[in-house]
Amino acid sequence: MDEDSQPIQPQDQSCWASLPDVCLRRVFWWLGDRDRSRAALVCRKWNQMMFSADLWRYRTITFSGRPSRVHASEFESALWYVKKFGRYLEHLEIKFLNPYNAILTKKFQVTMRGLLSCLGKSNNRLKSLSVQQLELDRLVWRNSIRSSFIKSLSFFLKKVGKHLDYLNLKGARLTVEQGCMVLNSLSYLRSESVVSQLNIEDYFSHHLAVYSSAQFTRTMATFHSLASLTLNYNCISDELLENLCENNAGTLWTMNIKCHIHDPHGQVIWGMSWAKLARHATNLKVNFFFERVMKYERLARILLQEIPIRSLSLRSCYFSDPDWSMRPTLTDLLPTFRHTLQKLTFEFNNNHESLDEELHLLVLSCRKLFYFKIWAFLDVRFVERILKSQEEGQCSLRTLKVRDQ
Repeated sequence: MDEDSQPIQPQDQSCWASLPDVCLRRVFWWLGDRDRSRAALVCRKWNQMMFSADLWRYRTITFSGRPSRVHASEFESALWYVKKFGRYLEHLEIKFLNPYNAILTKKFQVTMRGLLSCLGKSNNRLKSLSVQQLELDRLVWRNSIRSSFIKSLSFFLKKVGKHLDYLNLKGARLTVEQGCMVLNSLSYLRSESVVSQLNIEDYFSHHLAVYSSAQFTRTMATFHSLASLTLNYNCISDELLENLCENNAGTLWTMNIKCHIHDPHGQVIWGMSWAKLARHATNLKVNFFFERVMKYERLARILLQEIPIRSLSLRSCYFSDPDWSMRPTLTDLLPTFRHTLQKLTFEFNNNHESLDEELHLLVLSCRKLFYFKIWAFLDVRFVERILKSQEEGQCSLRTLKVRDQ
C-alpha cells in the first residue's frame, strides 16, 4: 500500500462506492493488516481511507520468542507499520513471548530501538503504552542487551512522558536502580509526571526489599495525578503512603497490591499511615492479591483494619500444611472488613478441616459482597445454603463461582 500509487478505478460502481466515509472506516476497522492492504488496492477512495487516523489508533505488536520461519517477518513488519502509521498511534501494546535465546532478545532490542526512535520522532499523541512480562532478569537477556533496551525505553519515555496517561510495565523484573531510572524518565525536564494509571506489578526482581529504597520513594514522589496504582507489597512503606497522600489524594481511586511468598513482606506499616491516606483519598479502594501467603500471622500484619479493602484474593497454589488453619482468617481477620468487602476469591487446600460454616457466616456478614469465588473442599449443602440466603435477601451476592477440589 502506498500513498503515491494509482489504484485502478472499478468500472462498475456498486453500493460500496457511495457508502459514507464513516461507514467505510467502521468496516475497515475490523480488518487485519493483510485484508486492509488488499482493500486499499480496490480504488482511490479506499486507498485514501486507509490513512484515516481512526484505523491506526490502537495497536498490539507481538513478537514470538521462538525461532520460526513463520514469525521471521514480525520484526520487519513492526518497523514498517510504525514508519507508515506510527504518527496516528494513541494506544500501543507490545508483547515478547518467552524469548528462547540471546539471539532473539538481541533482535528484539534492535527492533525496539528503531521502533521507539521512529515513534519518538513522529508521534505526539500516544496516551497508553504497555510492555508486559519481559522478565529482564532472565539469563537470555545479556547485560549489554538489557542495558541497551532500558536506555532506549527511557529515552522514548522522556519524549512521550508529557502526554502519556497509562503505562504498564508489569513483569519487567528490573533492579531498583534500573526501575527508578525508567520511571524517572516520565518526569524528564518537569517536576512531576502526568501518568494517571501505572502498573508496576512484578516490575522489580523477586526478593528485593524495594520498600527500604530511598531512591524508589523519591521516584514515586514525582507522580502527582495517579488514579490507579498497581504494585507489589514489597514496594509499600509509610513513606510511599505519605507521598500518595500528599500528591495524589484528590485523584487516587484504586490500589492493586500483590503479595507473593517470595517477595519480602515483613515490613511494618503503621495503621495511621493507611488511615491518613484513606481519610484524604476519600474514593480510595484497595484490592489485595495474595499468592501462597496464607498464614494468619502474616496476613494480620498486612491487612490492617484502617485499609479500605474492596477486593481480596487468597491463593495457596496447592500449598498444604496440616499445621496450618484457615479458620482464624475467616472468623477473626476478614470480618474486620465486612463494611467494605465487595469481592472475595479463595483457592486453598483445606482437606484437613471443614470450613463450610465459617465461609457461610463470612458471606452473610459482608453486606456489600456481590462476587464470591471459591475453590476448596466443600460440602454440597454449602452451596445450597448460600443460594437460599441469597434468595431470602440475607446477602448481596450476584455472582457465585464454586469448584470443589
